[in-house]
Amino acid sequence: MDHRMFDAQLEPLLEAGYRVVSWDVRGHGLSKPLGREFSLEVVVEDLVAILERCSVDRCVPVGQSFGGYVSQELLFRYPERVTALGVIGATDITTLPPTLEHLALKLSPYLFRVWPNEHLRKTTADRTAETEVAKRYAYNATSQLSKSEFATVWKAVANTLHAEPGYVIDRPFLLTHGEFDRTGTIGRDAPSWAEKEPNCRYAVISNAGHNANQDNPDEFNEVLLEFLRRHAD
Repeated sequence: MDHRMFDAQLEPLLEAGYRVVSWDVRGHGLSKPLGREFSLEVVVEDLVAILERCSVDRCVPVGQSFGGYVSQELLFRYPERVTALGVIGATDITTLPPTLEHLALKLSPYLFRVWPNEHLRKTTADRTAETEVAKRYAYNATSQLSKSEFATVWKAVANTLHAEPGYVIDRPFLLTHGEFDRTGTIGRDAPSWAEKEPNCRYAVISNAGHNANQDNPDEFNEVLLEFLRRHAD
Protein backbone atom coordinates (compact mmCIF):
# COMPACT_ATOMS: atom_id res chain seq x y z
CA MET A 1 0.00 0.00 0.00
CA ASP A 2 1.06 3.67 0.13
CA HIS A 3 0.42 7.01 1.84
CA ARG A 4 -3.12 7.16 0.40
CA MET A 5 -3.97 4.37 2.84
CA PHE A 6 -4.60 7.05 5.48
CA ASP A 7 -6.39 9.67 3.39
CA ALA A 8 -9.58 9.27 5.45
CA GLN A 9 -7.65 9.97 8.66
CA LEU A 10 -5.79 13.12 7.60
CA GLU A 11 -8.57 15.69 7.85
CA PRO A 12 -9.93 14.53 11.24
CA LEU A 13 -6.41 14.43 12.70
CA LEU A 14 -5.49 17.86 11.36
CA GLU A 15 -8.78 19.34 12.53
CA ALA A 16 -8.06 17.95 15.99
CA GLY A 17 -4.76 19.85 15.98
CA TYR A 18 -2.29 17.04 15.41
CA ARG A 19 0.75 17.29 13.19
CA VAL A 20 0.68 14.41 10.70
CA VAL A 21 3.49 12.88 8.65
CA SER A 22 2.12 10.62 5.91
CA TRP A 23 4.89 8.81 4.06
CA ASP A 24 5.60 6.11 1.50
CA VAL A 25 7.84 3.19 2.41
CA ARG A 26 10.63 2.83 -0.16
CA GLY A 27 9.38 1.25 -3.37
CA HIS A 28 5.76 2.19 -2.61
CA GLY A 29 3.70 5.11 -3.90
CA LEU A 30 5.95 8.07 -4.64
CA SER A 31 9.06 6.55 -3.01
CA LYS A 32 10.68 5.06 -6.07
CA PRO A 33 12.77 3.08 -6.76
CA LEU A 34 12.77 0.23 -4.25
CA GLY A 35 16.55 0.30 -4.09
CA ARG A 36 18.98 -2.55 -3.62
CA GLU A 37 18.07 -3.21 0.02
CA PHE A 38 14.65 -3.79 1.52
CA SER A 39 14.12 -5.07 5.02
CA LEU A 40 12.28 -4.04 8.15
CA GLU A 41 15.48 -2.63 9.60
CA VAL A 42 16.15 -0.52 6.49
CA VAL A 43 12.60 0.84 6.49
CA VAL A 44 12.81 1.78 10.18
CA GLU A 45 16.03 3.69 9.49
CA ASP A 46 14.24 5.47 6.63
CA LEU A 47 11.48 6.47 9.05
CA VAL A 48 13.97 7.78 11.60
CA ALA A 49 15.61 9.87 8.86
CA ILE A 50 12.21 11.32 7.92
CA LEU A 51 11.46 12.17 11.55
CA GLU A 52 14.81 13.92 11.85
CA ARG A 53 14.22 15.82 8.60
CA CYS A 54 10.84 16.96 9.95
CA SER A 55 12.36 17.87 13.34
CA VAL A 56 10.14 15.35 15.14
CA ASP A 57 11.72 14.09 18.36
CA ARG A 58 8.81 11.91 19.52
CA CYS A 59 5.77 10.62 17.70
CA VAL A 60 2.82 8.25 17.79
CA PRO A 61 3.47 5.87 14.87
CA VAL A 62 0.27 4.34 13.50
CA GLY A 63 0.88 1.59 10.98
CA GLN A 64 -1.26 -0.89 9.09
CA SER A 65 -0.13 -4.41 8.13
CA PHE A 66 3.61 -4.16 7.33
CA GLY A 67 3.38 -0.61 8.63
CA GLY A 68 2.27 -2.11 11.94
CA TYR A 69 5.53 -4.04 12.04
CA VAL A 70 7.47 -0.88 11.19
CA SER A 71 5.75 0.97 14.05
CA GLN A 72 6.52 -1.82 16.50
CA GLU A 73 10.15 -2.05 15.40
CA LEU A 74 10.57 1.72 15.72
CA LEU A 75 9.53 1.42 19.36
CA PHE A 76 11.73 -1.64 19.89
CA ARG A 77 14.85 0.03 18.44
CA TYR A 78 14.21 3.67 19.34
CA PRO A 79 11.91 3.77 22.38
CA GLU A 80 12.91 7.35 23.12
CA ARG A 81 11.20 8.42 19.88
CA VAL A 82 7.79 6.90 20.63
CA THR A 83 5.11 8.44 22.85
CA ALA A 84 2.42 5.87 22.10
CA LEU A 85 1.86 3.17 19.48
CA GLY A 86 -0.94 2.33 17.04
CA VAL A 87 -1.20 -0.95 15.12
CA ILE A 88 -3.86 -1.88 12.55
CA GLY A 89 -4.09 -5.42 11.21
CA ALA A 90 -0.72 -6.84 12.26
CA THR A 91 0.64 -9.43 14.68
CA ASP A 92 3.10 -9.21 17.55
CA ILE A 93 6.54 -8.81 16.02
CA THR A 94 8.31 -10.23 19.09
CA THR A 95 6.39 -13.51 19.31
CA LEU A 96 7.03 -16.36 16.88
CA PRO A 97 4.04 -18.40 15.65
CA PRO A 98 3.88 -22.20 15.96
CA THR A 99 6.63 -23.98 14.03
CA LEU A 100 4.58 -25.02 11.00
CA GLU A 101 2.98 -21.59 10.65
CA HIS A 102 6.38 -19.93 10.90
CA LEU A 103 7.78 -22.27 8.25
CA ALA A 104 4.83 -21.49 5.96
CA LEU A 105 5.47 -17.77 6.44
CA LYS A 106 9.16 -18.18 5.61
CA LEU A 107 8.33 -20.12 2.44
CA SER A 108 5.51 -17.82 1.28
CA PRO A 109 7.76 -15.46 -0.77
CA TYR A 110 8.53 -18.34 -3.12
CA LEU A 111 4.80 -18.85 -3.69
CA PHE A 112 4.37 -15.21 -4.67
CA ARG A 113 7.16 -15.49 -7.25
CA VAL A 114 5.27 -18.20 -9.18
CA TRP A 115 1.72 -16.87 -8.61
CA PRO A 116 0.31 -15.36 -11.86
CA ASN A 117 0.64 -11.62 -11.48
CA GLU A 118 -2.89 -10.46 -12.31
CA HIS A 119 -4.53 -13.18 -10.22
CA LEU A 120 -2.23 -12.34 -7.29
CA ARG A 121 -3.22 -8.67 -7.36
CA LYS A 122 -6.94 -9.36 -7.67
CA THR A 123 -6.82 -11.91 -4.86
CA THR A 124 -4.84 -9.55 -2.65
CA ALA A 125 -7.33 -6.73 -3.25
CA ASP A 126 -10.36 -8.94 -2.62
CA ARG A 127 -8.95 -10.32 0.64
CA THR A 128 -7.62 -6.99 1.85
CA ALA A 129 -10.86 -5.03 2.05
CA GLU A 130 -14.63 -5.31 2.37
CA THR A 131 -15.75 -2.17 0.54
CA GLU A 132 -15.40 -1.77 -3.21
CA VAL A 133 -13.64 1.58 -2.80
CA ALA A 134 -10.96 0.05 -0.59
CA LYS A 135 -10.61 -2.96 -2.89
CA ARG A 136 -10.02 -0.69 -5.88
CA TYR A 137 -7.43 1.23 -3.91
CA ALA A 138 -5.64 -1.99 -2.87
CA TYR A 139 -5.54 -3.21 -6.46
CA ASN A 140 -4.18 0.12 -7.69
CA ALA A 141 -1.57 0.35 -4.94
CA THR A 142 -0.24 -3.18 -5.41
CA SER A 143 -0.18 -2.69 -9.20
CA GLN A 144 2.47 0.00 -8.74
CA LEU A 145 4.91 -2.68 -7.59
CA SER A 146 6.47 -4.97 -10.16
CA LYS A 147 6.18 -8.71 -9.55
CA SER A 148 9.80 -8.79 -8.43
CA GLU A 149 9.29 -5.83 -6.08
CA PHE A 150 6.16 -7.42 -4.62
CA ALA A 151 8.11 -10.60 -3.86
CA THR A 152 10.98 -8.61 -2.35
CA VAL A 153 8.62 -6.72 -0.06
CA TRP A 154 6.88 -9.91 1.00
CA LYS A 155 10.24 -11.53 1.77
CA ALA A 156 10.85 -8.68 4.20
CA VAL A 157 7.42 -9.28 5.75
CA ALA A 158 8.23 -12.98 6.14
CA ASN A 159 11.42 -12.11 8.03
CA THR A 160 10.10 -9.45 10.40
CA LEU A 161 9.45 -11.59 13.45
CA HIS A 162 12.07 -11.95 16.17
CA ALA A 163 11.47 -13.73 19.46
CA GLU A 164 11.91 -11.49 22.51
CA PRO A 165 10.71 -13.49 25.55
CA GLY A 166 9.21 -11.28 28.23
CA TYR A 167 9.04 -8.19 26.04
CA VAL A 168 5.97 -5.99 26.45
CA ILE A 169 5.07 -2.65 24.92
CA ASP A 170 5.76 -0.11 27.65
CA ARG A 171 3.83 2.68 25.99
CA PRO A 172 0.11 3.34 25.56
CA PHE A 173 -0.82 0.89 22.82
CA LEU A 174 -3.79 0.90 20.45
CA LEU A 175 -4.34 -2.47 18.77
CA THR A 176 -7.06 -2.69 16.12
CA HIS A 177 -8.14 -4.92 13.28
CA GLY A 178 -11.20 -5.35 11.12
CA GLU A 179 -14.05 -7.61 12.15
CA PHE A 180 -13.55 -9.61 8.95
CA ASP A 181 -9.74 -9.46 8.70
CA ARG A 182 -8.77 -12.77 7.08
CA THR A 183 -5.09 -11.99 6.61
CA GLY A 184 -2.88 -14.58 8.25
CA THR A 185 -3.65 -15.15 11.92
CA ILE A 186 -4.36 -11.52 12.84
CA GLY A 187 -7.94 -12.00 14.01
CA ARG A 188 -7.08 -15.19 15.88
CA ASP A 189 -4.00 -13.87 17.66
CA ALA A 190 -5.02 -10.30 18.50
CA PRO A 191 -7.04 -11.07 21.67
CA SER A 192 -4.20 -13.00 23.33
CA TRP A 193 -1.70 -10.33 22.28
CA ALA A 194 -3.88 -7.61 23.78
CA GLU A 195 -4.24 -9.61 26.98
CA LYS A 196 -0.47 -9.84 27.53
CA GLU A 197 0.08 -6.11 26.99
CA PRO A 198 -0.47 -4.06 30.17
CA ASN A 199 -1.05 -0.79 28.31
CA CYS A 200 -3.26 -2.01 25.47
CA ARG A 201 -6.53 -0.57 24.19
CA TYR A 202 -7.96 -3.27 21.90
CA ALA A 203 -10.69 -2.47 19.38
CA VAL A 204 -12.27 -4.56 16.62
CA ILE A 205 -13.54 -2.31 13.82
CA SER A 206 -16.96 -3.49 12.67
CA ASN A 207 -17.82 -4.23 9.03
CA ALA A 208 -14.15 -3.98 8.06
CA GLY A 209 -11.44 -6.20 6.65
CA HIS A 210 -7.65 -5.97 6.70
CA ASN A 211 -7.71 -2.30 5.64
CA ALA A 212 -9.97 -1.49 8.57
CA ASN A 213 -9.26 2.24 8.61
CA GLN A 214 -10.42 2.43 4.98
CA ASP A 215 -13.40 0.08 5.20
CA ASN A 216 -14.92 1.86 8.20
CA PRO A 217 -13.09 5.17 8.62
CA ASP A 218 -15.73 6.78 10.84
CA GLU A 219 -15.50 4.10 13.51
CA PHE A 220 -11.74 3.81 13.24
CA ASN A 221 -11.24 7.58 13.46
CA GLU A 222 -13.39 7.75 16.58
CA VAL A 223 -11.26 5.05 18.24
CA LEU A 224 -7.98 6.66 17.14
CA LEU A 225 -8.91 10.18 18.21
CA GLU A 226 -10.12 8.99 21.61
CA PHE A 227 -6.80 7.17 22.10
CA LEU A 228 -4.78 10.22 21.04
CA ARG A 229 -6.74 12.53 23.32
CA ARG A 230 -5.79 10.32 26.24
CA HIS A 231 -2.17 9.70 25.38
CA ALA A 232 -0.82 12.25 22.89
CA ASP A 233 -2.24 15.61 23.97
